[in-house]
Amino acid sequence: MIIAIKRGAGAAEVEAFSALLEKRGVGVHLSRGTGQTVLGLVGDTTAIDAETLLAHHLVEKVIRVQEPYKRANRLFHPDDTRIEVEVPGGFRRVGGGCLGVMAGPCSVENRDQIVAVARAVKEAGAGFLRGGAFKPRTSPYSFQGLGPEGLDLLVEAKKETGLPIVTELMDIHHLELFEDVDIIQVGARNMQNFTLLRELGRGGKPVLLKRGYASTITELLMAAEYVMSGGNSRIILCERGIRSFDPYTRNTLDLSAVPALKRQSHLPVIVDPSHATGLAWMVPAMAKAALAAGADGLIIEVHNNPEAALCDGEQSITPEVFASLMGTLRKIAAIEGKTIEGKTL
Repeated sequence: MIIAIKRGAGAAEVEAFSALLEKRGVGVHLSRGTGQTVLGLVGDTTAIDAETLLAHHLVEKVIRVQEPYKRANRLFHPDDTRIEVEVPGGFRRVGGGCLGVMAGPCSVENRDQIVAVARAVKEAGAGFLRGGAFKPRTSPYSFQGLGPEGLDLLVEAKKETGLPIVTELMDIHHLELFEDVDIIQVGARNMQNFTLLRELGRGGKPVLLKRGYASTITELLMAAEYVMSGGNSRIILCERGIRSFDPYTRNTLDLSAVPALKRQSHLPVIVDPSHATGLAWMVPAMAKAALAAGADGLIIEVHNNPEAALCDGEQSITPEVFASLMGTLRKIAAIEGKTIEGKTL
């Protein structure tokens, strides 16, 4: 249930009204937007009468939410959520007109590789460094990542460049190793690992939540709801392609999910054109299309020697291609009145 508060209502009055509602056995989520204050009621609201609420002098409108996701629902939070990550001298932001570009190799392989790529993507204007330390692979015989050593190398690259790091958490027992990680990625295979999602909800780090390759938009938002129900609303949704009947590309990039998600939810939405297509030559075109569709950012695989990559080299673009792409992305962002968070060239 959503309660829209009349404009001009005092903060103390709203808090007192919220306390009365909580005594009725529901949770109250307060959202103060630029135009209006909204109270979102979470829990069993069947016993709360809308007509009675409308009689209260603070209440302008009452709406019953039909969707199963509540906190992730735009009705609960009309304004776009902006995720901020602190960096030396300021912040990197995703959402609310700020486009976050995350770039780096699929897997951290060694110090020289990750530091070289980090420097290159920073120089091109990326705002975040992505890289895998723990890798979920279809085959148990494929490279599984360097594990804790990979995390250490990512932190070293972060110190060298100042770029905040994004990397995937696969096992809840590894969470303590992620203290220096800025954004924790939940991969497509773990999108419905509800134990992991609940644990991340208890923490305060931003979560990059990837859509499962056979998951609906509603299921993705419900996964976000698991994290938010624990108190952590710092979530970035990621469209990374869904499985279809056509084997030409690795997955089918569902760009229609971007406006759909942004209509239904206030959370920022980014796109992964690398995993979606599995083909390096397609990445620039799909990255540009993603921004045109309204995405709040991109996560792109960049490797300094894709042919020798230990993981997903066929979908990784070179630093040179990435730098050229960033020039085009800035032009698209400018047309839309948005800014790309990163080095100003």
